[in-house]
Amino acid sequence: MAERKKILITGAAGFLGSHLCDRFIKDDYHVIAMDNLITGRLKNIEHLFKLENFEFYHHDVSTFINVPGKLDYILHFASPASPIDYLKIPIQTLKVGSLGIHNCLGLAKAKDATLMIASTSEVYGDPEVHPQTEDYWGHVNPIGPRGVYDEAKRFQEAMTMAYHTYHKVDTRIIRIFNTYGPRMRLNDGRVLPAFIGQALRGEDLTVFGDGSQTRSFCYVDDLVEGIVRLLHSGYHQPVNIGNPDEISIGDFAEEIIELTGTDQKVIYKDLPVNDPKQRQPDISRAIEILDWKPSIDRAEGLKRTYAYFKSLTEEELNEKDHYNFDKYIK
Repeated sequence: MAERKKILITGAAGFLGSHLCDRFIKDDYHVIAMDNLITGRLKNIEHLFKLENFEFYHHDVSTFINVPGKLDYILHFASPASPIDYLKIPIQTLKVGSLGIHNCLGLAKAKDATLMIASTSEVYGDPEVHPQTEDYWGHVNPIGPRGVYDEAKRFQEAMTMAYHTYHKVDTRIIRIFNTYGPRMRLNDGRVLPAFIGQALRGEDLTVFGDGSQTRSFCYVDDLVEGIVRLLHSGYHQPVNIGNPDEISIGDFAEEIIELTGTDQKVIYKDLPVNDPKQRQPDISRAIEILDWKPSIDRAEGLKRTYAYFKSLTEEELNEKDHYNFDKYIK
């Protein structure tokens, strides 16, 4: 029997990282999960702890990392991923995108492992090109409040490409557009869990700006499939993975009200600084190189996600802050 491939997943207890753990366990990999639990949650992966091909390390990848023995793949998905988080912990956000990727790339070089980074559509900033292609360089304010996340991801891409070019490390860069599904944190500040959480608590839905800004939502299972295909593709340039089905935030709020069967009003507040006005991936490259495109439409994805949120306890539903961020501000 062939020896299992071994994969390190950073940010493994987070929303997306936990789904990646599930997928690679299902595909019979030996999964090494790493997370400092600053925004991740152990309950997302606790069902895997009993498996002999799963390990968990409570560790911050911004400090030195080492994994004994061989390592075939590294997925660097550790990072705060929502405005509420990265505005509270801006320095930690910058460190995981700079020191964290440096540590992961050093490990990949030492182990001769393939490394994939989770980049983001936020590298495009508030875009002046629509839809966004991988060739677009972006429109980002480096010193604005969102710059700590946007520039961390942009630096991460630059560092990854430098290691690929100079040290010949086998690398992948995925640019992830708005993703949703079970295990999102209701209080993380992203629009979809915010709307569903407000609906479930009987609160009015808060739209920032006039609601005309757009997003394109991709269900997590589709994204995970794209990640797996890119990992095994041998392709080193950035690839957009997302669902091009664009919708305005105002219309999306109405969809959530219809989905939840509630009769809340929509209230409007000022748009945050540098908030992108539009977001839609051009996925031509993913279609051509990976033979990938999303298969789960928003109606079905929202139904599954709503079922998950409805299963939460009242305590979870009203949770405001899961972690004490103060000890991480350094």
